[in-house]
Parts: sequence; structure tokens; C-alpha cells
Amino acid sequence: MTVTLADVAARARVSAATVSRVLSGNYPVAERTRSRVLRAVEELEYVVNGPASALAAARSDLVGILVNDLADPFFGIIAGAVQEELSGAAGPGGEQLAVVCSTGGSPERELRYLTLLQRQRAAAVVLTGSASEDPEHARALTAKLARLSGAGTRVVLCGRPAQPASPAAEPPATLTTLAFDNRGGAQRLTAHLVALGHRRIGCAAGPAGRTTTGERLAGHRAALAAGGIADAPHRTVHGAYDRASGYDAAVELLRRDAGLTAIVAANDAVALGACAALRDRGLRVPEDLSVAGFDDLPFSADATPALTTVRLPLREAGARAGRLVTGREEPPPGGLATLRAELLVRGSTSVAYP
Repeated sequence: MTVTLADVAARARVSAATVSRVLSGNYPVAERTRSRVLRAVEELEYVVNGPASALAAARSDLVGILVNDLADPFFGIIAGAVQEELSGAAGPGGEQLAVVCSTGGSPERELRYLTLLQRQRAAAVVLTGSASEDPEHARALTAKLARLSGAGTRVVLCGRPAQPASPAAEPPATLTTLAFDNRGGAQRLTAHLVALGHRRIGCAAGPAGRTTTGERLAGHRAALAAGGIADAPHRTVHGAYDRASGYDAAVELLRRDAGLTAIVAANDAVALGACAALRDRGLRVPEDLSVAGFDDLPFSADATPALTTVRLPLREAGARAGRLVTGREEPPPGGLATLRAELLVRGSTSVAYP
């Protein structure tokens, strides 16, 4: 439901004229009253219409793409594929403008960008990658996306789980989720190592409290359990999704258990960092330790040895998100599609040597 000026006035316990004066800034208003009005605007997420009021219902040509880290190829591939589809959809009215917003993994920044895009009356928003598992943030994000969708903005969650639906309403028809099978992919990856005879497997996991980390850890632990291997908490180390974290994680995992025979990494960059740490300690991959990544980023096949990893259809997911936000593809049944993760066995994993 669209929040009106009257709603803000009721929340702030002032007249609609006072709200209008505060927002226009053209008339003097007592500071206490002004603060109360601005607090109501923020709490209700009232969208101030910059152009003329006659254009209040108009949509812009703006498409927002939210990523965790623009420097990470995972997000660059998805964002690039979305933008290619936007260019391909250009008609007589011209292309839509894609704006990429890097949140740095900050839940607060994610919400701020969504508010800014709402104020710009964005035609569409694509949210990519991992989400915060914090329940309070999840509730705030669900409410924010409901407002965007309710105002006609097409929203696609790409590479993250579906948002919990509001108990009071059906999920908006303009919100679609393209989820990656992180759990299934991680389970197949660890099962591959177990089948090679590995029993002491370290895990260089992603940041705690993120959905992708939780899903991949759940798959890893399920494969351990299926292989009759007890989950040892000391064999899991959390860190960022980058090479430096992989290096540090490998050092810490070997400090905790010098008998490790394999390491599964949060992603390919983390896996490369782990390989570097092993080389610096005179250990060979895979002869001394097997190392596996996740995502199948472009450099993984060119590493030495080439990384065993799980391929996620990043480009395909981004292209599909682009078609969905431009209305060139019908949403999947129920607004949710889960994209399969494929195990790719390469040279960085081998049988466990005695």
C-alpha cells in the first residue's frame, strides 16, 4: 500500500500542511515538530515525489542492481549479464539505465539503497548474492520489497533464497526469486571428497550470518553425516570471500588439525588462497592435501592445478533476471526457480594418501 502525506501527518500528529512545509523547506517550522515529521517519514518510508505531482505514478527507466562486492567476479558476471539483457531489450524509447550499487555486505546499506531506488521510482531492482540471516533485517527487507513491488517495481532476487512472505498477504506478483542450489552443490562436493577416502576435511567457510554460508555449510555437514563422519567444529573456519581469507583459513585449519587431508573452500578465490598457504608450507596440491572451491569463476580452470569446484550458472542467472525485469520472460511457477549447481572434478582433488 502506498504511504500518503496524510499517513505521515497522522503518525507525526500534525496537519498535512505542516508535513508539506517540512518537506518543501520553504516555511519555518519548530525544530521539535520538524524532527517529529522527519521521523514519521523515515518510519513509514514515505517516498517524496521530486517531479511534479502529476507524474507521481510514473516509472523511471532506472534499474538498480545490488551486489555485495563489485570487485568480486561472482557479482560482476551476474551484473554484466543483467545489463546485457537491458541493452538487448531497448526499443523505440531507448535503453534502461542500470545502476550497480555495492553494499559491501552491509544489511543497513542494502536497505538504504532500496529506499533510494524507491524514491527514484525505479522500474526494477535485482538483488544478488547472499543475504543477512538476522531476523530483524529479514523482516525489514521483506517490508521494503513489498512496498517496491506494491508500487509496480519489478523485483528479482538472484542467487539468494526467497524472502519470507508476509502472513497477511500473498507474495507480490512482481517479485521473483532465482535461487542457487548452494546446499546441494556443497553436499555433492564434500561427498566427492569422502568417496576419495578423505575423512579429515577442513572447511574454509564464508562469513557467519550469511544465507550462502549457511546453505553451503549445511550441505557440507550433510555429506559428512552421510559418510559416517562426525562434524568437528574445530575443522570449520569462517572468513570473507577472498583470497587472503583463504590463506589465513588454511593456516588456522592446519594449526588446529595437522592431519587434514582436504579443504573445501567457500568459493574459488578462497580456494586459491588456501593453495598458496599450502605451497608456502611445502605442501603439494593434491598429493598432500586436496583443495576444492565453489562457483567456477573464470580463473578456476586456469589455476595450477585446475580447481575442482561447483559450477553455478552465474551468467545464465543474470541474463534470466534481466529478461524478468524487462518483462521478456514469464516468472516461474510460484515466483521461485532453483538453479542447479554442477560438480566439476579437476586436478586439485585426488584420493586420500596414507
